[in-house]
Amino acid sequence: MSTVRLTAAQAVVRYLAAQRTEAGEPLFAGVWAIFGHGNVAAMGEALHEARDALPTFRAHNEQGMALAAAAFAKASNRRRMMACTSSIGPGATNMLTAAALAHVNRLPVLFLPGDVFASRRPDPVLQQLEDWGDATASVNDCFRPVSRWFDRITRPEQLIHSLPNALRVLTDPAECGPATLSLCQDVQAEAFDYPAELFAPATHPLRRPGADAAELARAAAMLRSAQRPLIVAGGGVLYSEASAALAGFAARHGIPVAETQAGKGALPWDHPNAVGSIGVTGSSAANTLAREADLLLAVGTRLQDFTTGSRALLAGGARTLHINVLGFDAAKHEGVPVIGDARRTLEELDAALGGYASAASWQDRARALVVDWTRDVDEAVARPTGNTPPTDAQVIGAVKRSAGQDDVVVCAAGGLPGELHKLWRATGPGSYHLEYGFSCMGYEIAGGLGVRMARGAGEVFVMVGDGSYLMLNSELQTSVLLGQKLIVTVLDNGGFGCINRLQQACGGAPFNNLVFAPGTVDFAAHARSLGCLAEDVGAIAELEAALGRAKGAERTSVIVIRTDPAATTAAGGAWWDVAVPEVSNSAEVRAARAAYEKARA
Repeated sequence: MSTVRLTAAQAVVRYLAAQRTEAGEPLFAGVWAIFGHGNVAAMGEALHEARDALPTFRAHNEQGMALAAAAFAKASNRRRMMACTSSIGPGATNMLTAAALAHVNRLPVLFLPGDVFASRRPDPVLQQLEDWGDATASVNDCFRPVSRWFDRITRPEQLIHSLPNALRVLTDPAECGPATLSLCQDVQAEAFDYPAELFAPATHPLRRPGADAAELARAAAMLRSAQRPLIVAGGGVLYSEASAALAGFAARHGIPVAETQAGKGALPWDHPNAVGSIGVTGSSAANTLAREADLLLAVGTRLQDFTTGSRALLAGGARTLHINVLGFDAAKHEGVPVIGDARRTLEELDAALGGYASAASWQDRARALVVDWTRDVDEAVARPTGNTPPTDAQVIGAVKRSAGQDDVVVCAAGGLPGELHKLWRATGPGSYHLEYGFSCMGYEIAGGLGVRMARGAGEVFVMVGDGSYLMLNSELQTSVLLGQKLIVTVLDNGGFGCINRLQQACGGAPFNNLVFAPGTVDFAAHARSLGCLAEDVGAIAELEAALGRAKGAERTSVIVIRTDPAATTAAGGAWWDVAVPEVSNSAEVRAARAAYEKARA
């Protein structure tokens, strides 16, 4: 057996550079790195040596770079991914939020945080956490619950086992999620004679497991007996690249299709069977159908509470049938599981159903509801006629009118995701990129950067509230540095408008959310200081003109508009379980509690 002598860091880098997708592209598009003690000497040297085969990108914040990596994987439908390396201590813990986000959203990101000395010679080393009850603990143990695979590398030869296991998780459609190799900093620099075949080019084809024959037959029987079925399309439809299969399946069998946040864009908004978003931020059409359906076919979704209206939309007695590659998700809500790849299973179920179609009255009902919902959307996003601050919906309308067929909108948290889920008319897969599994403030700009790096054609429109902007904006400068253009619209409502509305809906007094008047912070000046083009606008017409200029620009543009913090789209939506205090001195809170108990019942 031939061997090659490498440091552990060099072995990691060479192994990652050798991985390929089924299409022949590098599986790892690059490594995000912020160097510090714990990764600059060994990992830094290894990345520099391999920079032509495995590019290294510098960010300004470890959380930001890891969010960009997660967004890249999401925008690539999990076909490609990135790694992130940091120093020990705060560099590592800064990535934990992004690791949790990737875990919740089932996204592949490889985390390579530096760790303490395995030899313990200089203990306690700078930034080392000391646990006087456990000498083996370090801050990197925090990655364990937010990783699908975790290993601490205390000997260089451990990589022979651990690297393939990390790749197994990162590329598995069911287990997919973040993997963490915690790299002790002295071990990174230690050499070992690795088997040469460890670094041979390796291809990772997409696995498409088929459903069990008995499960498939049971699913077909359930559908054939249904008069009023509704499909709930989740992110798994996009990750499986099953949109065409779903469109044909829905059309042939006359089944309306509602979309989760992660699944939005699975069908173009004007597909004859598309009924819009579902759940707390859903369309009136989809939510009405969910309440009236006799069967819900959930495809590639984990049915979290925003999708089900905290289960209120499941209270109509409809049976639930799950198509999911992960058994854990397929067993939720007392559903009947069909465990398999979304595209393959839809194709197999399509063939098994033959000429089955839902009741003609049900199809007519869906079409009539969509007509009403289309009118509501048109009204919400129309250009305002007065001089009052625009609503989020009106800003969304302006951005959508400026976006082309190949463009994508990126957002994550606050009030915007709810309005976008209802109102954005997605043109198809990849045109709508919302991180709402973790609802992570600060994802927007970093995520937009990751999306931009994953996409070829089209503009990337980032929509972000002033609260999220202030939380994490540093990757604006990274987008300029890397030549990755974004068009960012900042909606300034003076703080956390969405949570302020929720606070009051729960009977609370406005408190600690809207902390300054809109316009107090000069966001445009700040963005210019980071190298962006930037301007303030005062009305929707001015915003549309500025968006046109941004589309013609060569680098990232930031456009700031002040908005109404109180207004939200009344149409659509569903109940959401937010617990209200059972005891309070406030009459408003007591009234809200009474309404809560009535709704929960």
